[in-house]
Amino acid sequence: MRVLLIALAVFFKTTDAGAQAIPAEPLPGLPQAASNNAVTLVASGDDVYLYSFLGLGSGKTWRDISSSVFVLNPGAASWTELAAAPGPAGRLAASAASAAGAAWLFGGYTVSADGSEKSLAGVYRIRPGESELQWVTDMPVPVEDSVVLVYQDRYIYLVSGWHDLGNVNLVQVLDTQTLSWTQATPWPGTPVFGHAGGLIGGQMLICDGVRIRYPADDSPREFLSSNQCWSGKIDAENYRRINWHPVPPHPGAARYRMAATGDSVQRVVFAGGSVNPYNFNGIGYNGIPSEAEKSVFSYGFASGEWQQQGDLPRATMDHRGLPYSGGWYYLIGGMQNLQTVVPDVYRFRIDP
Repeated sequence: MRVLLIALAVFFKTTDAGAQAIPAEPLPGLPQAASNNAVTLVASGDDVYLYSFLGLGSGKTWRDISSSVFVLNPGAASWTELAAAPGPAGRLAASAASAAGAAWLFGGYTVSADGSEKSLAGVYRIRPGESELQWVTDMPVPVEDSVVLVYQDRYIYLVSGWHDLGNVNLVQVLDTQTLSWTQATPWPGTPVFGHAGGLIGGQMLICDGVRIRYPADDSPREFLSSNQCWSGKIDAENYRRINWHPVPPHPGAARYRMAATGDSVQRVVFAGGSVNPYNFNGIGYNGIPSEAEKSVFSYGFASGEWQQQGDLPRATMDHRGLPYSGGWYYLIGGMQNLQTVVPDVYRFRIDP
């Protein structure tokens, strides 16, 4: 990526005793702090365009939910603010992906002053050089906090996620050529939101998130961590068919809103997140402020094993993606400990 790098800061060399520090390079920060923002990149030759959509500002109230859209163009010293995302209000937990030379933005939810939430169906597209998102279609079932994966640079899969009042087991697929929707083999595990995963070729891996437990009596439902991992193989003859099978959970406790992606060496990489699921303000559903994690781990499809990769420069959570290109993984915004929403942007590499 031809982008102006600022001087390396001291915090990019620190880590916990006994853990390997992951080398990282800071990039120009977002114009405003943002977490829970949908992020992706569009690669064009050697150039990389980074996008950040929507998200939560530093105040962490419903008033701080953003409609902002930013792009970091190749070689630029700062991000460019584009036209605000279409829709009735700012929103959270949207998903973004790159396919067919464009960035695609899916859904998200709004929060009203009374705390009520609403899932939105809109799907939008923007290409490098364009200044505003264009509506292209609506999701059949609006979902947020879903995992979004791209197959053959054409098909975009939305796996499980939250719809208005609860989780769904749907796998909705958008054909970016025809802008038509189909349903793929459903998610086989307990439906979740805030999970994370990646896809390599036709093989996907999705882990963790939050499940709902409904007590037998009239007590409130509970939001609980889910330590399930599932691998799905897309049928080469029918993109709607997915052969799912369980994978042993990763080391350590299940996490919520990790950054994750598939990379070029046949593994899915997971970074950060929190072991204490939380509401959008970073306070756990159990009332305890959530703490961010800094470790990075990966799952190799060839070996069938998990591997610890080391520690990020700082603990981070509340991510909606981990853009990847040319051996670099990009973290854009996020929430650090003490529920601090940050504008930080950096990229890192890990041992192949």
